Amino acid sequence: MQFFEVQDVIDRLENSGQLYEEFLRVHGISTGIYSLRAGTTDPQEPHSRDEIYYVLHGTASIRVGNENQIVKPGSVIFVPALVEHKFHDIKEDLTLLVVFAPPEGST
Repeated sequence: MQFFEVQDVIDRLENSGQLYEEFLRVHGISTGIYSLRAGTTDPQEPHSRDEIYYVLHGTASIRVGNENQIVKPGSVIFVPALVEHKFHDIKEDLTLLVVFAPPEGST
């Protein structure tokens, strides 16, 4: 078993100055925290793996392909591999739990 406190991961992410902090990587899955400040631009490019976002904090919109959706705490978004997607109109600092299956960059 592995156990994580999300706030500990968020604190590490804030101290790193990065946007993403992976905290679990095993054979079929990886999990991390992604954070975007209000008013910023999401720099993501499409990923090579399926991805799930769970909104922990904040309010924004996400464009997945040609679809737009407002997201808020409790929202869950599935993005298939290779599909263009970006968070935009970030009204409040956005903190997301991210799950890749299998892990991004794995073979």
